[in-house]
Amino acid sequence: MLPGPPCPFLPVSRTTPSPAPALPGRASRARPVPGVARSPLLLLLSAPCRPSSPGKAKARRAEAEPSAPGSARPGRGRTETTMASSIGNFLRRSLRRAGRREGKDGASAADNTPPQAPQGKQGERSSVFYSAGQFFFEYLVVVSLKKMPDGRYEPKITYQFPKRENLLKGQKEEEERLLQAIPLFCFPDGNNWAPITEFTSETFSFVLTNVDGSRKIGYCRRLLPSGRGVRLPEVFCIISCLGCFGLFSKILDEVEKRRQISMAVIYPFMQGLRESPFPAPGKTVTIKSFIPESGTELIELTRPVDAHLEHVEFQALLQRLSPHLILHIFASAMLERRLIFLAEELSVLSQCIHAVAALLYPFTWAHTYIPVLPECLLDTVCCPTPFMVGIQMRHLQRVLEQPMEEALIVDLCEGKIIRAVGDEEEILPGKLQNEMLTSLNRHNNNNNVHTSEQVNALVSETFVQFFVRLVGHYGSHIKWGRSGSGSFQERNFCKAMASKSCRRLLKKFVKTNMFSLFIEEAEKSRIPQEGIC
Repeated sequence: MLPGPPCPFLPVSRTTPSPAPALPGRASRARPVPGVARSPLLLLLSAPCRPSSPGKAKARRAEAEPSAPGSARPGRGRTETTMASSIGNFLRRSLRRAGRREGKDGASAADNTPPQAPQGKQGERSSVFYSAGQFFFEYLVVVSLKKMPDGRYEPKITYQFPKRENLLKGQKEEEERLLQAIPLFCFPDGNNWAPITEFTSETFSFVLTNVDGSRKIGYCRRLLPSGRGVRLPEVFCIISCLGCFGLFSKILDEVEKRRQISMAVIYPFMQGLRESPFPAPGKTVTIKSFIPESGTELIELTRPVDAHLEHVEFQALLQRLSPHLILHIFASAMLERRLIFLAEELSVLSQCIHAVAALLYPFTWAHTYIPVLPECLLDTVCCPTPFMVGIQMRHLQRVLEQPMEEALIVDLCEGKIIRAVGDEEEILPGKLQNEMLTSLNRHNNNNNVHTSEQVNALVSETFVQFFVRLVGHYGSHIKWGRSGSGSFQERNFCKAMASKSCRRLLKKFVKTNMFSLFIEEAEKSRIPQEGIC
């Protein structure tokens, strides 16, 4: 391990605020840092690691030792479509159960980060992460730059809607921690600002995680207020537990339009939004809003039918990186390595990192995940644990000077990899990699694809099919006990893969946290075997 400052964050379990235990036979995860539990910066970790059960992990390690022969191999007659259906069915069932747990515990709707939700048919009401019918947002805050005695500008919250009163002590402390963290992420590029006359509005997002594992997403629009002469930019930030970047971008368009008239016009619009139910996938909610000199406007907000992709713009990734490099990044993320993305624009960073995380569907990145890393937290790259962070290009030299361990550093401005581990070309099996490249190149050059939703669906299908080919037979290797509990037969699962290159990758992938979490859910969710390959 290279020397360096301790990691300022801890992976926080969804079920317990204690650090995640190390899994037997696996690399140790993040270790506690003295005093960090008292710091509001615990909010900054955006993907708490839900620890795998030590008992089940130990049982799987024991099962991996030589056992009785005769494990069933997946039948060749099964189709890839059936495998995809199996994974989709499992995911929907496990997420429904998570939704029911959240309902009992009063947890927030977005319980996984990066934000994901299962696919939904048009008109279908979702009962999972982003449940229809709940509030669109918790807060709207305005963060402005205030001049300090030393001449520098610091971001401060100057407006908050709604103001919450009569909070219990624990709720008030949580709100204070949240409100302290927000300005840092609205102006992550430091304090070296000066009044300006022109500024192009930009939209970006960040994710905050509280000590109890609850998650909140900040949707930001940084703009220059209307007026004459030099002014300072300000940020309108909507805090919500719901992941739907496109929908909230439209809401911020309306906020910016009203800001150019008067701050007073924003309040009734946001009040109407707060009183409206969050729509189900494929559904639309209509907001009535009055604008002086324009009268009453009807604003329609529609969620995509495919809800698990509503926080994603794959086109942003395809515009900046070649399919070949995207596969290198995907392979590194799949093995839970350290990934650093560099770009100057905050919107590019947040869009591309959300897109990379979404490539792992139906698995979820379960480690430190900060799409826009504030300047004052650059030491995060020295963490020995997996992370996925976005950093502004102006800090490249500082990043390269950090005493960090091996990491993949991606330049989104030039579309190239600055630093690599060196084995990225060999991680994915050659045949599957060529098939994915062919598919991505076809989608990238297909002039008949016009909409963002179409691009998202086609790109996502490419990577889902990869996982179907690699792990689609997992259900055949869960041994069910009389009590109904399942036990994953890891050794037999890996041996069942005929391809040596696929088996080599599979043996690495089963050691990852994302696969452990997926299998733990499967062990609790008995699925009829006729739907499994």
